[in-house]
Amino acid sequence: MNPFLMHWTYAIPEIWVLTMACAVLLADLFWGDDLHDLAAVLTVLTLCGAAVLTVFEMGQSGTTFAGLFVLDRFTNVAELFSYLAVLMVVLYSRRYLVDRGIYRGEVFVLLLFALLGIMVMVSGGSLLSVYLGLELLALSQYALVAFYRDSVMATEAGLKYFVLGALASGLLLYGMSLLYGLTGTLDVRDIAADLVNMTTGNLVLVFAIVFIAAGIAFKLGAAPFHMWIPDVYQGAPTVVTAFLASAPKIGAFALIIRLLVDGGYGMQESWQQIFVALTVVSLVVGNVIAIAQQNIKRMLAYSTIGHIGFMLLGIVAGTEAGLASAFFYIVVYTLMSLAGFGMILLVSRAGFEAERIDDFKGLAQRKPWYAFLMMIVMFSMAGVPPTVGFYAKLAVFQAVVAAGYVWLAVVGVLLAVIGAFYYLRVVKVMYFDKPAPDAGLIVRDDLASMALSINSLALLVLGILPGPLMAFCFYAMRGVI
Repeated sequence: MNPFLMHWTYAIPEIWVLTMACAVLLADLFWGDDLHDLAAVLTVLTLCGAAVLTVFEMGQSGTTFAGLFVLDRFTNVAELFSYLAVLMVVLYSRRYLVDRGIYRGEVFVLLLFALLGIMVMVSGGSLLSVYLGLELLALSQYALVAFYRDSVMATEAGLKYFVLGALASGLLLYGMSLLYGLTGTLDVRDIAADLVNMTTGNLVLVFAIVFIAAGIAFKLGAAPFHMWIPDVYQGAPTVVTAFLASAPKIGAFALIIRLLVDGGYGMQESWQQIFVALTVVSLVVGNVIAIAQQNIKRMLAYSTIGHIGFMLLGIVAGTEAGLASAFFYIVVYTLMSLAGFGMILLVSRAGFEAERIDDFKGLAQRKPWYAFLMMIVMFSMAGVPPTVGFYAKLAVFQAVVAAGYVWLAVVGVLLAVIGAFYYLRVVKVMYFDKPAPDAGLIVRDDLASMALSINSLALLVLGILPGPLMAFCFYAMRGVI
């Protein structure tokens, strides 16, 4: 094949998603009023097509577009998990969006452009391409959060997210500009080569690493850069919250890989210490404050902060096994958060948001199967065996102990025990409390129910057989360091 054409084929999944996002936009413009499901069906086809194209690329590696684009194992695997996350959001979304009058093609167009931003971040070989992907994702997220214009809370959440997100993007961009000023290149691998020969006491380099770490921490939702998460998760439509808690976390993990592992490994000791602090603060803030929450979306928001802290344990380890365990954890968290918010979507109905923990009272009497699925999700988030959440925590603990941070693993274990309280409280409410007198019937939704069943049972199956998923994550991270 012509080398020029071969390089274009490296980016064929991204080209496909971009083309189909434009096609969904035009199709909805001309036929959306007549075919309400057209945009959703085209989105599902887009995701399936992208997955096929990505699978065909497995095993290939290289760079193209003057080093802006990198194709490697991590690119392929991270993109596949991103497709899965967006697909689950689409399957959960239909009835919720219809009930609120926002079942429109623009939602799916924004989801596809957000996915494209994640793909560009994952495959970025340059500071420029990574930042462009980040901003494409961020702008799509701002619009999605504020999309439900009849909701004051959604509008307020969108504004908060936009202001804080712009600040975080500025911090990240400033750190990138300092790196460019020091090294004279935008290519992350060239930056890494230059940093190896640079003295660790370089004050400008220290500031660059600090600003980049702060920007990444915001995108992950790590404390103390977590201020946006509770308000945005609660205020956004639950469909959007399910998306925010899943696929973008894979994109944020890609920022760590591309900017700090590929691009800043010469400064590993500096950024490792920053992430040690982020880990401890995230574990404490997420797991302690979640105990006081009565709104389940806010509880899951603080839970997110805690889970990011557990994931960062693998990053702190700084080894190939540590990065693989962190990637495994972020994938498992994505599946758990999709199932958790999917259950909230399923229990909600027109005019009623199942946002309070009390709304789940007596769910075992009203819908025994839903209660069982939610119990699996809560057990997995708490890290109770044999769910996959247990093995995700075990993997990062093993990695951080092997790296010599035994005290950090002890802190993680103690806070995991504390965090189990608020997860088990939900199980207690479902199984031991009586339904509220005004508890309405749960509207039947076969498609979402089937998707949720598969999603939740996968947490149990992967817990019994975690090997294949763990091996897939190790495959993705092999050769990164």
